[in-house]
This record gives sequence, C-alpha cells and structure tokens, in this order.
Amino acid sequence: MGDAVTLPRLTVIGTGYLGLTHAVCMADLGHEVLAMDVDERKIAMAAGGETPFFEPGLAPLLRKNVEAGRLRFTTSFAEAGAFGEVHFLCVGTPQADGGTADLSYLHAAADALAPHLAAPCLIVGKSTVPVGTARAVLSRIRAAAPAGSGVDLAWNPEFLREGYAVQDSLAPDRVVFGVTSETAACLLRAVYAKPLAAGIPALVMDLETAELVKVSANAFLATKISFINAMAEMCEAVGADVIRLAEALGHDERIGRRFLNPGLGFGGGCLPKDIRAFRVSAASLGVTSVANLLGQVDAINMNRRARAAVMTREAVGGSLAGKRIAVLGVAFKPNTDDIRDSPSLDLCARLAAEGAEVSVHDPVAMPNAARSRPDLRYTASVFEAAERADAVLHLTEWADYRAIDPAALATVVARRTLIDARCALDVDLWRAAGWSVRVLGRP
Repeated sequence: MGDAVTLPRLTVIGTGYLGLTHAVCMADLGHEVLAMDVDERKIAMAAGGETPFFEPGLAPLLRKNVEAGRLRFTTSFAEAGAFGEVHFLCVGTPQADGGTADLSYLHAAADALAPHLAAPCLIVGKSTVPVGTARAVLSRIRAAAPAGSGVDLAWNPEFLREGYAVQDSLAPDRVVFGVTSETAACLLRAVYAKPLAAGIPALVMDLETAELVKVSANAFLATKISFINAMAEMCEAVGADVIRLAEALGHDERIGRRFLNPGLGFGGGCLPKDIRAFRVSAASLGVTSVANLLGQVDAINMNRRARAAVMTREAVGGSLAGKRIAVLGVAFKPNTDDIRDSPSLDLCARLAAEGAEVSVHDPVAMPNAARSRPDLRYTASVFEAAERADAVLHLTEWADYRAIDPAALATVVARRTLIDARCALDVDLWRAAGWSVRVLGRP
C-alpha cells in the first residue's frame, strides 16, 4: 500500500447556507475543517450539531463530522488564519439597491482575515460575484497580509441546488478552478481529490472566466424557465397546452426537457439576484445584448405572479375582498425552508393587499414565512388551511400535495376551486372529484 495522502487543512469563512454545507461536506471528504463566522449564535448551533436552516441530509452529516473531530467552529479570524492552508470565502453577496451585488460582506471577510495570514496560503472564493471581483480581492488581501505575495487566490464557484446541496457538494457534476498559477490548481486538485478520483471533471481556467461560469449558468437556467413561461402565456391566449408543448420541445436533444417546467416562476436567494446583478454588470460594460436579454427574463418571471393573482381574482368572481384563499406551499421550491424572493409568498401578499383572507400550509417553511409575513394565517394541515376556502392555490410543488385526496378536501371547502400554479397536480383526478381547476398555461 502507498503512503496516505495528506490533505490540506481548510477553513471556511461564513456559515450560512453555502458555507455550512461546504464545511460539512469537505469534512466528510476527509479534511480537517475549521468553520468561522462572526455570528456567535450560528457557531453555537453548528458546534452543537444543529443547522439553522432545513436541508435534507445535512444535519446528520454535521453531527457525524463534529463527533469525528474533523469539523470545528470558531468566531476568531486569528484562529482561522493560523489554522488553514486553504481558506474558502463563502459569505453572502445579496442584492443591493439598483440590482447590483453587495460585496460588503466579502470585502469585510477578506479585510478581517488578511492580517492573520502570516504563512503562504490559498484563498478560494466561492461566492457569486461580478466579473473582476477576484483580482480586486487578491490585491486587497496581499496588501494587508504579512505573507504578502505568498498569498494566492482562486475562484471556485458553487453550483448547489437547494434540496440537493449535500449531493451536489459530495458528487458535483463538475468543479471549476479559476486560478493564476499552477500551484493553486494543484492545491485545489488535492482539496477535491476524492470527487476527482471518482471521475468528476475539473475545468481549469482564468479568474474572469470562472467568475462568469456561475452567473452565466444561472442566466441560462433563468432564460430557459422564462422562455417556457412566455410560451405558457401564448398557450393561454390560444387555448393550447403548455405541458404538451414542453414535452414536445424536450424531445429535441438541442433543448432537453429538464427545467423546461412552466408555472409560477423562479425565486430563491440566488437566481433572481444573480441575473439582476449580471444585468447591471453587463450594462456597465456596455454589453447591452446581455443586459436587455436578462431584463426580459426577469420581467417574464415576475409577470407570472401577477398572472396568478389575476387568475385567482377571476376564479372567485372578480373581487378578492373577503374571500378565503388557501395556499399550499410558501417555500420558493420544495425540499427547502427558504422563502427568499418566494413567488408564492409574493402572491400571498398581492392577494392579501386586495382584501383576501389567506391561510397557508407548508411542510417546513412556515416559521420563516411567519417572520416575514405575520399578517397571514398559518395552519398545521392542508385541511385546516382549506377550511371554508373559496379557492385552493397550489404554489409549491411538494410531493405531499400530489398525494392529497381531492374528494376528501372537497368536504371542507366553500367552493371546489383549484388553481395549480405549478402545473404539477393530476388535473383529471381533481376534476373527477368535482373541482373547477385552472392551470397556468393549460386549458
């Protein structure tokens, strides 16, 4: 047997969704990991084996690696700087005024870590940023770090899907290394040794291209979703069926069926903010083709929420005032408790503003939704939400909702009116139970 490979020690700066998931999964791949955050509550929870958000499979993996001693937590930049050979920057880059990316958390983390970098090391950015950010961060860190030019920087964008983040971290479909030196590329290959040994491709490129990979991927995905939603509007105008259309388009190998799913549109903490920031960045560089395209993609996406509000109003007789509306799902997608830019929660707000009484059910996202929209009514079951409802709205495609017995639910509502804004329920089954069913983009 050969000698065991010595893996580099890692720090992860930031323990939000990206950072905590990355830290846990890197530890599970065998690394010694020190995760750092200035939020003492987050650190205390994580050290105790608790996750501050819902992500399938993450909590048991966190506890496993904490108990194994591979994963520790700290609030000290000094401890992190002394510990790591590779430092991952995993802080948020939220949307700022005007749609730009707010880089203040990234700069603050870099500035706080730099004075503690006394030995040569590699900084690795994972946050989604405008092109050009990586070189600016490298200059900023080298100017303040005792190790000076001994500090190198790479960009290694993340491609996590909420609800599948553990799988995407442990077995990604590709890893991207934006580097300025072969030394950095070699070190990243050591970090990702296990996935690479399993055949995962590593794509090595310059910093700017690596920065563009993530925003371009999100822009393409958003465009695909908005395209089929634009086709849903066309289908409504002529009485066609967008689901059948999507199936036919999906058989074209140049297009593919995945993510060609019509409905209420996309949301969450990444896709909307990333395409808006990319649009602003493209406009500032004079690339109007990208800016104009992404402006239309965003507008089509937001219009689906307005269209669902119109459909609901029409379904209950033309006015929402005093009507009881049951909402199934407020997370922006299933298998997460994330309500950031949730199309469902936005629609709830629109309906409530017109005088509707909105009752909500969601398997895991109601605590977060209640903090954001305490004016809505939150219920323990689908049947409680639907009690005396004038319309039931299916807004997040949880598997639980596909298992609802429409005949049983019909016994508690005031009117058998269903709006499937996610095109995911068995329409024939509901209609057979006496429900009037409306579906975005379908007759």
